[in-house]
Amino acid sequence: MSKHLLIILALFMSVTAFAAGVPGDPEEGQPDISIHHQDDTTYYEYRINGELREIKVVPSVGKPYYLVPSEGHGSMVRIEESSLLIPKWVIFRW
Repeated sequence: MSKHLLIILALFMSVTAFAAGVPGDPEEGQPDISIHHQDDTTYYEYRINGELREIKVVPSVGKPYYLVPSEGHGSMVRIEESSLLIPKWVIFRW
C-alpha cells in the first residue's frame, strides 16, 4: 500500500514540476496585446505583467513570424511558432 502511495506521490510531483516550467503558463495572467501598424506590416506586442514576451510580425506579403527576447542578450530572436500558450483559434479565413 505505501509503495503505491509513494509512486502516486512521485508522479504527482513530477507532473507539477513539469507544469511549472511550461512557457506561457496560464497562471501568469492574461497578456496585454498592443497592435501597431508600420508601412505594410502589423506588429502584435504580447506583454505579461508589463514584461515583453513576444512580438508577432504579420507582413502584408509572406508568413507571419514571432520575435522573442533572447535570454541575457537584450536582442530579439526570430521563431516560426509562438512560445505563449494563448488560445489563437482561426474562426474564418479567406
